[in-house]
Amino acid sequence: MCGVAGWVSFDRDLSGERATIESMTNTMERRGPDEYGFWVGARAAFGHRRLSIIDLPGGKQPMTVETPDGPVVLTYSGETYNYVELRDELRRRGHEFTTSSDTEVVLHGYLEWGAAVAERLVGMCAIGIWDGRIERLTLIRDRLGVKPMHYREIAGGLLFGSEQKAILANPLVEPVVDADGMRELITMSGSANEAVWSGINIVRPGTVVTFDRGGLRTHTYWRLSPDEHRDDLPTTIERVREMTTSNVRHELVADVPRGMLLSGGLDSSTLTGLAVRELGGEKIKTFSVDFPGQDDDFGVDNVRLSADGPYVREVVEFLGTDHHHVVLDHAALSDPEVRAEVVSAWDTPRGFGDANASLYLLFRAVKEHVTVALSGEGADEIFMGHVWHAMPAVHAGEGFPWVIAWAHHESESYLDQSFAAELDFDGYIADRYRDSVTGTPLSDGESTARKREREIGYLGLTRWLRTLNNRMDRLAMRAGVETRVPFCDHRMAEYLYNVPYAMQRADGHEKSLLRAAAADVIPSGVRERRKSAYPSTQDPLYIAALQRQAREVLADNSSVTADMFDRAKLAKAIDVDPRRLPAGARSACEQLLDIDTWARIYRPALKLS
Repeated sequence: MCGVAGWVSFDRDLSGERATIESMTNTMERRGPDEYGFWVGARAAFGHRRLSIIDLPGGKQPMTVETPDGPVVLTYSGETYNYVELRDELRRRGHEFTTSSDTEVVLHGYLEWGAAVAERLVGMCAIGIWDGRIERLTLIRDRLGVKPMHYREIAGGLLFGSEQKAILANPLVEPVVDADGMRELITMSGSANEAVWSGINIVRPGTVVTFDRGGLRTHTYWRLSPDEHRDDLPTTIERVREMTTSNVRHELVADVPRGMLLSGGLDSSTLTGLAVRELGGEKIKTFSVDFPGQDDDFGVDNVRLSADGPYVREVVEFLGTDHHHVVLDHAALSDPEVRAEVVSAWDTPRGFGDANASLYLLFRAVKEHVTVALSGEGADEIFMGHVWHAMPAVHAGEGFPWVIAWAHHESESYLDQSFAAELDFDGYIADRYRDSVTGTPLSDGESTARKREREIGYLGLTRWLRTLNNRMDRLAMRAGVETRVPFCDHRMAEYLYNVPYAMQRADGHEKSLLRAAAADVIPSGVRERRKSAYPSTQDPLYIAALQRQAREVLADNSSVTADMFDRAKLAKAIDVDPRRLPAGARSACEQLLDIDTWARIYRPALKLS
């Protein structure tokens, strides 16, 4: 798990650009605090920041194979969980290995199969390969988009990096946000390109991008496909158990300490229970996040039905883990320095407020004990377990499911109306929805209801999951932690995409298949617990701090950020007791503060006309 960066140019000699590639790479020092490396040639320059996980002495990058016709160079972020099997196959084909790292396996896989190596990799990856034999760059991203990879075409060349900041560090790039970038920043619509910075694109999940003197080309090597689900319920449950167990087994492999994120929900508890069985007598470390008084003062809302604490304790007692309960107070969650860390990790202001801050602070605490942490992220998308999956309004309507379900949380009503009208956010969301839903894989003759089920599942897997994976990767890597996500497995996605929704809720509740598959490894309280979203603090002291900080920005007459909002309307909305702050106003405050922090750090050039 690392940070990668590169520059390819066909109209200038990059041999003298080592300082530039170093600057680009070192913007991601926090992704790879253990080691760094660079490779510079005439046509290409690569950089790498390493978080050492497997074969600590042997996995140094960029990794190079010299051939009679030129070097083949790789810079790689991620983990290939089937690397042992691939290495055995490559050895049978005559390849020799000098390390035990998965990095060398990926490089030799490219030598054997070219860009088609992507189709053989099981895991998470963002890969850059320079083939000096044919002067071609190949970029590969894993099928579900667990690891990020961005690129930008420039005159005569191309730049790439795990994070946008690496590209922005090149002096040939101006940090511009255009109208579409601002629309994406405000709405988080689910655009396939996820673009905020003008000209910077993302390698889409399941895609290979190649760049040579003939230009840029993209190839989709994986996509979901519709099929009839033929397994009965017991067989389906058994398959879920087998796949989940296999994924946990492979993803526990590391040469550094590892642990589990544990919320007391079905997903993380299942992974923890399976991990305990796989590790035998080893006492695994688990980590949870909470807030002062949350157990006693918890208030139910439409996405958080119960506090995590009691369920976490039940799991820990049931499984006997070495547990670390991270409690975060209002001062830590509202700290402007923490907000700046979060915004810098994303390179864009995402407005998730204390949910982002608490996740980042959790990873900082995790880093004190382990370097690798398994997470239950992705289960809600794979097993259609979100609140919005079951909402009649979502099944009956058109639009992104989360937009329909969470309209009351939207902050758009607090935007300056002339600003909102000029950028037409509603029209933009509608366009992005049509773009997104058009690709839904469907079978001939499916009913209208089944078609909508397919659409909801597809949008969750290809749009919402990207946001969650992006969030997990950015915040964990900012703290120097590798997160592994056993549910984000393309084979599980392929299988579960075709399971009818009625079977997904066979016991009348969300994620019935997973609950049944994990029945013997989790305590009864967790089996009976209904889905509850990632925790958010309800501490009025945090909300008061949020209100105070937002007032300061709104009172700054020179603030371009505040000009995007209806200053008077938002100021009036937040002039209430913290316990009575509306959800939309809270979201608007968090978005306002994130954008203001982002603007101060990056000083973007806004070109909206």
